[in-house]
Amino acid sequence: MSVLLLVISALVLIYFSIGGKTAAIVMSVATLIGVVQDDWHILSFLIGGVLLALALLITLPGDLRLDKLSRPLLGWVRGRLPKLSDTEAEALKSGSVDWDGELFSGKPEWDKLLDAAPAHLTSEEQAFLDGPVEQLCKMLDDWKITHEDYDLPDKVWKFIRSKGFFGLVIPKEDGGLGFSNTAHSEIVMKISTRSVSAAVTVMVPNSLGPGELLMHYGTDQQKQHYLPRLAGGDEVPCFALTSPVAGSDAGAIPDKGIVCKGQWNGQEVMGLKVTWNKRYITLAPVATLIGLAIKVYDPDHLLGEQDDIGVTCVLVPRDTDGVNAGARHLPMNTVFMNGPTWGTEVFIPMDQVIGGQDMLGRGWTMLLECLSIGRSISLPALGTGAGKLASLATGSYAYTREQFGRSISQFEGVQEALEPIAGYTYMMDAARLLTVGMLDRGVRPAVPSAVLKYRNTDLMREVINHAMDVVAGRGVITGPRNFLARAYQAVPIGITVEGANILTRSLMIFGQGSIRCHPFIVEEIEAAGMEDQDKAAKKFDGIFYRHLAHTTRNALRAFVLGLSKGWLETAPRHGEIQTYYRQLGRFSAAFALMTDVTLLTVGGGLKARQRLSGRMADCLVHLYYATAVIKQWHEEGYPEDQRDLVEWSLQTCLHDLQDSMREAIINFPVPALRWPLRLLVFPLGATGLNGPDDRLGARVAATIVEDKPVRERVSRGTFVNPDPEDSLGRVLNAYKLAHETAEVRHRLHDAIRNRDEDELGGIDLLMGHQRKELVDWACAQGIVKADECPKLEEALTALYDVIRVDAFDADGLKALAKGAKGKRKVVERPGSDS
Repeated sequence: MSVLLLVISALVLIYFSIGGKTAAIVMSVATLIGVVQDDWHILSFLIGGVLLALALLITLPGDLRLDKLSRPLLGWVRGRLPKLSDTEAEALKSGSVDWDGELFSGKPEWDKLLDAAPAHLTSEEQAFLDGPVEQLCKMLDDWKITHEDYDLPDKVWKFIRSKGFFGLVIPKEDGGLGFSNTAHSEIVMKISTRSVSAAVTVMVPNSLGPGELLMHYGTDQQKQHYLPRLAGGDEVPCFALTSPVAGSDAGAIPDKGIVCKGQWNGQEVMGLKVTWNKRYITLAPVATLIGLAIKVYDPDHLLGEQDDIGVTCVLVPRDTDGVNAGARHLPMNTVFMNGPTWGTEVFIPMDQVIGGQDMLGRGWTMLLECLSIGRSISLPALGTGAGKLASLATGSYAYTREQFGRSISQFEGVQEALEPIAGYTYMMDAARLLTVGMLDRGVRPAVPSAVLKYRNTDLMREVINHAMDVVAGRGVITGPRNFLARAYQAVPIGITVEGANILTRSLMIFGQGSIRCHPFIVEEIEAAGMEDQDKAAKKFDGIFYRHLAHTTRNALRAFVLGLSKGWLETAPRHGEIQTYYRQLGRFSAAFALMTDVTLLTVGGGLKARQRLSGRMADCLVHLYYATAVIKQWHEEGYPEDQRDLVEWSLQTCLHDLQDSMREAIINFPVPALRWPLRLLVFPLGATGLNGPDDRLGARVAATIVEDKPVRERVSRGTFVNPDPEDSLGRVLNAYKLAHETAEVRHRLHDAIRNRDEDELGGIDLLMGHQRKELVDWACAQGIVKADECPKLEEALTALYDVIRVDAFDADGLKALAKGAKGKRKVVERPGSDS
């Protein structure tokens, strides 16, 4: 009884986070009661006394605990904690922790999520979206850009420069527009729904580029000189990071700068002799100012005793002797300017080091902090834009396209594809807005930026693939009519750049997040690395037992909440989604427990356990996206017409989260821990979270098909050209006319189905393009009223026009192959679908 009461009291105290003197008194009383109940049995007294002594040793501070427990534990822990390279240590110091830290805590404080300032636009930013951004989109003809000109038109380049698109985030006092990160994201997203090539051209100077680096780290002189020129478009920037042999490992770049003296503007100055060979550099072919990431060496010790100074960011004017740029890559039939740049022993003065000579060797930190901003905005915005375009276009097409006398949107197989298009787009948008809201609050979200880059580009691929399945043959024929081809071709770009998704998922998200976001690990690593053993032991003593209580509490929470299916967890009452809050709280505790067990048992071997790291990354992704959906619904006032999308998103995230955690447990690299983990996390089995059912899925599919406000919400931010000659405008015009004539066409279809062959008078033999003959027959038969005939014919013409595809004559194709303007010939003849 004494042992049982002691253990129970300790667990209760840990579960409710009660410590210190209160805990010591409670455990002492519990042990005393137990010993009395056992009639002062000697064995009970001894066991209870030993356990109580150990508990008090942990609970109460003092030299005894430090010498007898903490010092030996520190030696053991040193062998378990991950070993960090210099670049990893730098990565941990950069960026900051926000909502991601709550998810790692095991008990997220929902008020921190719901009360955080949301993403928002100022009236000035909205006016820019409604004005210059809208005007820019109207100037873009994506077919001509990608198949005829292989570049943006000159007037578009001039417009982008003159209207400040290269200086969206540069402060107004430096000549820029001074817009928020939310505005940056909205602008890139909207342009991307019109032209990926134009969107990339705009986004790169505003994400990872000389402008942002100069804003945060540049000298006053550098800012005064370059920022106004970059904001006004007088300078076109690029930033060259990727080397052929380094790839995603930026720390392994071979490009170098040797400290030396040289001539610059007729004077001998201290500088760097730079040699580089970079590829995949966006805007490099047209850049006038090239940013470079290099490693700096000082073999002659002109600056000090150190040979290897480290990664450094420098600026090289394009017109400097020895600079090579201008050749182009063609990334998957998008034609934004992208290409290699190289140079051999090109001399630049120290003034061209970003931040000046004092920032030599600080480039890795600079890049990491700016990457956390850029990766939170640019590619997530592109992914969301692709989802919104696919939702709007594919939902419209599914409604207008008819087979077997019915709209294909009524077929369950098509609904099964429309469902994730709508749901995933809603999720991408919510995660995008949550993260840019963090940025606008001054957070540098290193882990969320990796989560968002990986997941939004991955969901973009899912959405576009489903859209292509629905549109089918209409989507695979290249031509000016195709509204999906460019998004489909651009998918691998988003997956690959700014940290390939395989790398991001299997190494970065959980590998960095488990340490950066953990409430104790960073301090423990610091204690383990201290040379002064007394100070190390004292620092460790102040952390480790709190860490131990944290792990035990999360194990208890995971087990108790698993047994109760989350019902013992407190949940906000907003939106009547308490069930989802409880499940997310339960899995946050399980995720925190799994994180601690992984770090304790795998430790430094986590880099080699990339399947485990990837599955744990997926757990964090699903937690993050579910909570982003809750945040966004909260900010919009819980509109009821979004409930189906919200519940679909939450059920999908929880189902996928359960699967990812289950896979992590059954494949855990320490077999002896699999069953204990399964018991703690899934005491009743991995059941009950089955994902959305068919009825909910059908309603979610309908959100992008039915002409209701929620359809506009899903596609909000998409550029729309209503012109029937536009690739998207054509399907939207047909969608509008199909709704306006739905009742008339229903009458016509019923008449054709219900009349016998003699009554039809051969009308069933008409080809699809013989619309006038069909309308004339319906009017003569009294099926359609005379005043309805013009509108019906217009609608039938539009519906037929939507399914037509482009066809080129032989000379036109040859001209296209040569990069010239091809002669396009749209064939229209009986029986043709072209």
